[in-house]
Amino acid sequence: MTERTVTAKRVPPAQLAPQLRDAITRLSRRVRQARPVGDLTITQLSALTSLGLAGALTPRELADVERVQPPTMTRIVAKLEERGLVQRTPHPTDGRQVILAPTEGGRAMLEKFERARNEWLANRLAELSEVDRETLGKAAELLQQIARA
Repeated sequence: MTERTVTAKRVPPAQLAPQLRDAITRLSRRVRQARPVGDLTITQLSALTSLGLAGALTPRELADVERVQPPTMTRIVAKLEERGLVQRTPHPTDGRQVILAPTEGGRAMLEKFERARNEWLANRLAELSEVDRETLGKAAELLQQIARA
């Protein structure tokens, strides 16, 4: 790709918002697709990722985080358990509940997926000019700032 000169254009927020949202959505979708073939479904990976980030959750909490109904989450968790990626332990205060957490294998699987996604994105970024990468670095800082607001 060729280097482009960055020119300051005044874009109204109402016009920029849908463009930026669309670009972020498409990039996010494409990064999610950059995964080892045949390992996990996107929903299974999402649930495992949520457990990895939280450390441990009840099935109900996981369903809420993933915005799915509990019976759907039951099926997802069963598949993850079947593969040895999630373990159940008794809830410390409520005997009717269990706590779900990723196993060592589950954490290793998450790392494998993260490496594949990072590698895909790094390869795409390497195709850009240094100026474009610097611009994206600044954009990443701004997006993090917006996300924290």
